[in-house]
Amino acid sequence: MNLFDTHAHFQEDRLKTTETLTRARAAGVTQLTAVGGSPELNRAAILASDIAASSPTNAPRVHLALGLDRDQAAAADCPCPRYDFSPMIDNRSRIAAIGEIGLDFHYAPETSKIQCDLFAAQLELAKKLGLPVVIHTRDADDATLGVLDENDFHNGIIHCFTGSVPFERQLLDRGFMISISGIVTFRAAENVREAARYAPDDRLLVETDSPFLAPVPMRGSENEPAFVAHTVRFLAEQRQTAPEKLATLTTANAERIFAC
Repeated sequence: MNLFDTHAHFQEDRLKTTETLTRARAAGVTQLTAVGGSPELNRAAILASDIAASSPTNAPRVHLALGLDRDQAAAADCPCPRYDFSPMIDNRSRIAAIGEIGLDFHYAPETSKIQCDLFAAQLELAKKLGLPVVIHTRDADDATLGVLDENDFHNGIIHCFTGSVPFERQLLDRGFMISISGIVTFRAAENVREAARYAPDDRLLVETDSPFLAPVPMRGSENEPAFVAHTVRFLAEQRQTAPEKLATLTTANAERIFAC
């Protein structure tokens, strides 16, 4: 299969990243997006990109998404937050998206206002740079839609989607792609399976969100891009199609959104 893992995080560990990329290529992952979200994750994503570029026959082609995620909002100076967007700007010629960015009111609802401010600032940056965004949203459906509408933004991915079909429909109406992770294989995740079946062919992506959320049958292991093959096989069953066809479809969708 020709697989594209649209969302993987890495550590600043050259040997481990090299081994992870080698296993991904052996499993049929020809492309992946190394995603940031904090200064540390941004540096690790850049390292993964550098390693892949230096060994193109042994690693997937690695695309970059750099950004500051919702948990970075509280780290900004208050009451006048100052965000360091220099990694995104300095790497403009290398990056395919701004991300991971977004909102999560599940664990830190008290930072909701500053999360929205950080989210909006990066949507503005993405517009200036002409890039799509990779969005995390949890327990923040209305706020996510509100920030997107206020900024008239319609270009990106809702990663690791776990929301309802009505929320999914509103995101699709705004032009976004829906990315499905290994959660779809979990026993209690019927809502994700419903959303995965609902997504139109031309809006569907797959991801690992590694090192988190290893799919069945790899539960209990540290997730990695090679495991996206399990998610594709399971998702193909849900959508009543062949794994190879779904892999080709989602890879073409990823290439379109990342302009690669």
